[in-house]
Amino acid sequence: MSSKSFAEVLEKIRTLEFKEEFDMIVAIANGGIIPAALLNQRLNIDIQLLKLNLRDASQRPLYDSPRLLEEIKFDVRGEKILLVEDRVKTGMTLNYARQLLAGAALVKTFAVNGKADYCLYDEACFRFPWIL
Repeated sequence: MSSKSFAEVLEKIRTLEFKEEFDMIVAIANGGIIPAALLNQRLNIDIQLLKLNLRDASQRPLYDSPRLLEEIKFDVRGEKILLVEDRVKTGMTLNYARQLLAGAALVKTFAVNGKADYCLYDEACFRFPWIL
């Protein structure tokens, strides 16, 4: 499996052009936490966690559909949200997360790799530089 350097990912985040302004970043935990932290450094807006699970550490599905692991503890009504995930394969988790955030004024998606409103890469799976 190929990989990307941390510097390469940082540069792509630094130069990514956003068409909207956002009120908050919502990271799909656990995979979206590090990309959300990097985006937080750039955009300087709050991060909230949406604790969902679909796959195990080897990217094998655990369930037929994503599961909410913990109650949502933040209010999305009227907020403009950047929803962050590390890897998007089928889009099931992002679609489920969008449903959970339905009260928001706007939800745009971000993925390090895969199909999203904003993505750094859309290619075969590769190892993220922050995975130990």
